[in-house]
This record gives sequence, C-alpha cells and structure tokens, in this order.
Amino acid sequence: MKKALLLILVLVMALVLAACGGGAGSDESSDEGESSAVTEPIVLKIGHVEAEDRSVHKELLVFKDELESKTEGRISVEIFPNAELGGDEELCEAVAMGTIQMALPSTSVLTAYDERIGILDMPYLFNDAQSAFDALDGALGEQIDEWIAGNGFVSLGYIYNGPRSTTNNVRPIYTPEDLAGLKMRVMSSPVFITMYETLGANPTPMSFSELYTALQQNVVQGQENPPTLIYASGFQQVQKYLSMDAHVHNFLPILTNEAWLEGLSEEDRAILEECCADFVERQRATELADNEDIVEKLEAEGMEVNYLTDEQYQQFVDKIQPMYDQYKAEWGTEIFDLAESFNN
Repeated sequence: MKKALLLILVLVMALVLAACGGGAGSDESSDEGESSAVTEPIVLKIGHVEAEDRSVHKELLVFKDELESKTEGRISVEIFPNAELGGDEELCEAVAMGTIQMALPSTSVLTAYDERIGILDMPYLFNDAQSAFDALDGALGEQIDEWIAGNGFVSLGYIYNGPRSTTNNVRPIYTPEDLAGLKMRVMSSPVFITMYETLGANPTPMSFSELYTALQQNVVQGQENPPTLIYASGFQQVQKYLSMDAHVHNFLPILTNEAWLEGLSEEDRAILEECCADFVERQRATELADNEDIVEKLEAEGMEVNYLTDEQYQQFVDKIQPMYDQYKAEWGTEIFDLAESFNN
C-alpha cells in the first residue's frame, strides 16, 4: 500500500514538473517571439576631423536630428568629430571597408583613388564660392562621382570647407614675390606642393595634427587653411599675418559606404539623400557666414589681415599658369574647361 502511494506521489510530482517545464518553455518561446518582432535601428556612424565648433559639426548635429526624426528612429546616427576615428586617409579606408558608414574627408585625399580629382585643389580655379558650388552640384561633381566609383563608397554631396587663405609669421602677402623663400606647410597633395613651388615658396608636407607645434617652434613659417579652421585651431596664437587670397575653395564629400547604402529600403534611402541635400545647403550658408565673423575675431585677437586687390589677385593667377599648363598636359584640357565653365 505504501509503495502504491509512493508511486502515485512520484507520478503527480512528475506531472507538475512537466507542466511547469512546459509553461516555462511556452513563456520562453513567447519572449523570443516578442524580441524577434522588435527591429534594431540601422546604425550610421559618421567620422570627421573637424572641431566641434565649426559649421561641419554644428550642421551635422542638425542632420542627425532630421534623419532620425524622418525615419522614425529606423536609422540611428553616431558622430565622431576631432579625428577620433583617424585622419582623412583612415576615414576613407574605414568607409570603403564598411567599418563606418560615412565620413567627411577633404577631396584632396581622394586623389589617391584618381589623381584627376586634384582639379579641385588647383589654385584660382573658381572666381568665387558660388561658382564652385554650382560646379560641384553640377557636371563637375558628377564627373568626380564617376572617378571615385568602384572603391566601395559613393558621395552624397559636397559640403564647403571654406576659402583657403594664407598665414605666416614673416610678412603680409600681397604679391607672389612676398611668398619667396617662405617655408609653408602644405597637405600631402602633389597639386598643393606644385602650387607653392611655382609661387616661389618652400612647401613642406606635414600632418595637420603636427602643424600647431611646428608653427610655434618655427619649423614652418606659414600655412594655408580656411579662416574658420585657422581660428578653431588657435593658429592666431602662433601666426601674425593672414592674407585673404582665397586661392582654393575647398570641399568635403559626404562619403558613404556603397553596400550599406544599397542595403537601405527605398524609402529610407530617399530620406537619407534628402537629408544630405539639406545638410549641404545649410552647412555652406553657415560656413560663409562664419568666415565673415571669424575674420573679425582673428583681427581682434591680434592678426594683421589683408585682402588682395583685383590687380594683385591677377598677379597670382598669371604666376601659376605654368602649373596649369603642366596639369592640362597630364589630365587633358576637358576637365579644366568644364570647371571654368561654371565661373560667373
């Protein structure tokens, strides 16, 4: 009798445990069903080398809010400024590999993929910023898009890095002769090196991260960059003269990983492209306005600022003609004719 009762108890306990186990299993599969129904946001990591108080980063924050709002959170944007993810060259490679999805490098580094993109570094190519905008938004931009194709990334537009101007610690620059013998830091770009050689200076390629110290220690006597970047970098503390020659209108492509872009839904891709177009328009306007304000701040902090007269400007244009002859022979005249067709 006792054995029978014990057997019954064991059977009852087994049934209870089975029921509990079944319940736990049911709950577990229910939880899995619920979690699988939740879609994780698509992450868009963006790297750039600009300071957080420049127009690039300020307007990128607006871009982030706009894109996340319009996609209702389907795309989540993460921004890495101040070269946190590396310099321009590293950022290009990271986008190509898909490590990050977007970067804003200088067009100058794209010459590693096709040297003809150096057309954008040619001094005095455009008469003014608007002519450059029209060119990059038109046929010249389309040509550059074709040249970078096949490397794992595409450009969704070109934002403005400002009018590159010259600073130094020796004398104000009014004519090409004023540059004679000056040791000028330049980017590692054949076009920039050739430009300053043609103008009679001594170009010295150097990483931007090393530039402040090099100016402070007089390793180089001058450099060239847009006024907003000059101010953000504190170069007014180690440079005396700023010559507003606007020798190059510099741009940053919105470089985007091609595979990631093609993986978006048709709706989200359209929203992304719309937000990029808005970003380009806002950022350019902000950069132009910021440059005017910044030049006044640079003067207030002790820099001596000079502008070129039309006659002085033309002296620089005439002086660099041998450089144009050289590159037209290398790249063909068609791309130069195309760029110059946008001058107002």
